[in-house]
Amino acid sequence: MDLILRNAVLPDGAHVDIGIAAGRLAAIGSRLAATAPELDVDGRLVAPGFVETHIHLDKSCILDRCGDGAGTLAAAIDAVARAKRDFTSDDVRVRASRTLEKAIVQGTTHVRTHVEVDPGIGLRGFDGIRQVAEDYRWAVDVEICVFPQEGLTNHPGTEELMREALAQGARVVGAAPYTDADPRGQIDRVFRMARDFDVDVDMHLDLGDSPQIMDVEYVCEMTERYRWGGRVAIGHVTKMALVPPERFEALARRLADAGVAVTVLPSTDLFLMGRGPRHASVRGVVPAHELLRHGVNCSLSTNNVLNPFTPFGDCSLVRAANLYANVCHVGARGDLCECLSMITRRSADLMRLPDYGIEVGKAADLVVLDCAAPEQGVAELAVPLWGFKRGRRTFTRQAAELHRPET
Repeated sequence: MDLILRNAVLPDGAHVDIGIAAGRLAAIGSRLAATAPELDVDGRLVAPGFVETHIHLDKSCILDRCGDGAGTLAAAIDAVARAKRDFTSDDVRVRASRTLEKAIVQGTTHVRTHVEVDPGIGLRGFDGIRQVAEDYRWAVDVEICVFPQEGLTNHPGTEELMREALAQGARVVGAAPYTDADPRGQIDRVFRMARDFDVDVDMHLDLGDSPQIMDVEYVCEMTERYRWGGRVAIGHVTKMALVPPERFEALARRLADAGVAVTVLPSTDLFLMGRGPRHASVRGVVPAHELLRHGVNCSLSTNNVLNPFTPFGDCSLVRAANLYANVCHVGARGDLCECLSMITRRSADLMRLPDYGIEVGKAADLVVLDCAAPEQGVAELAVPLWGFKRGRRTFTRQAAELHRPET
């Protein structure tokens, strides 16, 4: 053994010791008899490392370049479009590194980052993120999803750049149909790229304050046509939060049958939605725990950090889970546990990570939270104290200590 974590509590409630050897989980059991350095976690929760399924590293930390915007989706897209003309690969690398380090010390061990590709920025953002992924491979695995934020059919040359990025190693192709002159035309092209390069699909979809026009059913149709079930995710889908219960249940069943997962982005969706009326404002956060009941896989994620889409953020997925639970009235223990699952196991399933979980033989990607149970971690915003990537400790944070007066 290289390391033993003593007195750990697993998400299922088991009290165990965890033995790590050669970067993998070598033994899990009570009172492991082995000689190795030890870390006593003192009855704290040990979870598999957090999985960030949807974050924009390339355009994080640019508030100082964008001014005070209107807070709307259109204004955010316009502000970033202007700013990114001056992005360089080195600039992207510096800002993305700052953001990724925040994620690492919050317990994140896997990231899917969405990177904008179009004639305005070319592949500069993609090149910068590729370098960041290599720089931080010791602490986190970074998977790149390339997508056309400002449209595809209305931006000649964008598809060629996306295909070039996919040929150079991007493992996911994304979309933002609501910015395109031909939304379904964009969806069609994205699925063709996914087939041509044998990559997964992860789309920004149905982001808006009105459910009148939605593309979710068309995405389900295309998923079935291409037989891509289990390889498609859609993020935001704020319009789905505004449909009547009968329509919601029908859409949930459709998503489950097609094998399309949903990523909810509480911070951004709350910030951008409901900007119109001054009363009875919409929240725009899809009740993911209700989708789970219908068999839809869901994740919770960060999305944007310190930019016009979301002018705050510390990359804490525990905070994202807590925020979601507050907004969507999650109070039952089982649903709170699912909130933790939506930043761990369910997120890993969405990204189709085969070497994930607390099982003997799996990679030792772990986070130790300052709590004793999953529901407590979400409800109390438990602080990550230690993180491990392939068995190597990546960060340490001291637990708070009370300095009581002497009696």
